[in-house]
Amino acid sequence: MHFLCPRILAIVGRLLFLVSAIIFVDALLFTALTPLVPAYAEEFGLSKAGAGLLVGAFGAGALLGGIPGGLAAARFGPKRAVVAGLILLTVASFAFAAADSALALGGARFVQGIASTATWAGALAWISVSAPRERRGEVIGTAFGAAIFGAVLGPVFGAFAKLIGIEVGFVVVGLVALVFAGLASLARSTPPEPVSLAGLGRALRDERFLGGLWLNMLPAMLFGLLIVLAPLALDDAGWTEFAIAAVFFSAGLIEVILNPFLGRFTDRSGRLMPIRAALAASVVVAIALGASQGAVLLALLVCGASLSFGSLYTPGMSLTSHRAESAGLAQGLAFGVMNTAWALGELLGPTVGGALAETYGDAAPYLVGAALCAITLVATYRITGRVRPRAA
Repeated sequence: MHFLCPRILAIVGRLLFLVSAIIFVDALLFTALTPLVPAYAEEFGLSKAGAGLLVGAFGAGALLGGIPGGLAAARFGPKRAVVAGLILLTVASFAFAAADSALALGGARFVQGIASTATWAGALAWISVSAPRERRGEVIGTAFGAAIFGAVLGPVFGAFAKLIGIEVGFVVVGLVALVFAGLASLARSTPPEPVSLAGLGRALRDERFLGGLWLNMLPAMLFGLLIVLAPLALDDAGWTEFAIAAVFFSAGLIEVILNPFLGRFTDRSGRLMPIRAALAASVVVAIALGASQGAVLLALLVCGASLSFGSLYTPGMSLTSHRAESAGLAQGLAFGVMNTAWALGELLGPTVGGALAETYGDAAPYLVGAALCAITLVATYRITGRVRPRAA
């Protein structure tokens, strides 16, 4: 086995590069709407709740497509799921470019969400099955770092698309997704995984597997809320689309570098310590967001939120993958279930958070988020010892 490792790692490296590039494009399209929210709200007369529904349409599509996307990745193989997801993403990008109403925009975002779940379930299952078990956290963290970089550039791309024409910008993204679909179809495939309802039942009875799902749902809610409220608040303060995009760009840069190291740390030292640290920091940042006054302070807190909220994802995904394997659940289906949990958070964060902000002010949803993080932090102390991956 020792002599096979360099060859295996070379194959994983090439696949990881391809998967990271694909996830990068998907994440870029997801966050491109951020600096455009104020303009769309003004153009179509949307309230904060209405803007939340527009942002949350992506999460609604991902919620619908999460389990089917995971089943497709397990039954037909991760490669086919990725290719199908990218083709659907191309269609959704073209539809977004041609949309001329809030309903059409929401429909295109909904289809983007469906496409994204197939792409993510297939991509994460692809690298999880291909990588050595003891390096799974690192490869997931690396791929997620690429996703964060896409998410970081997304607002910049959205502001640039506003400048050159939204139609042109999103058509280009659609064409790029189509090119990656072609590249993915040429890559080395992995065999389909056996789908077992018994394995799914065991996983859903595993509190650590459920904890991994929650650690993907919670930051999705927090980020969904942030994407709605922060741009609107900065716009009210007179900040331009490019200035808003610059805030979110700066917020994610550290995450891009941090996540591969965070994944490596979870492989070697366990997941519980970084999870607790991220939750504690998230409580502080969410409370500060609720109490913040002034656009500059808000921009700084967005950077802090990106670091604290985002640090929950990699250990949460790694925990989900390892507990699924222990339960005998196919990786593709496990990530499909995880995508569903993420999508529920992405749906609830902007929609419920926007409605709460509309009724009670922006502080209310941030304080609810802080309470959820605090409750989760307390719950982690029910787990004794460190959650460590077993030796391969």
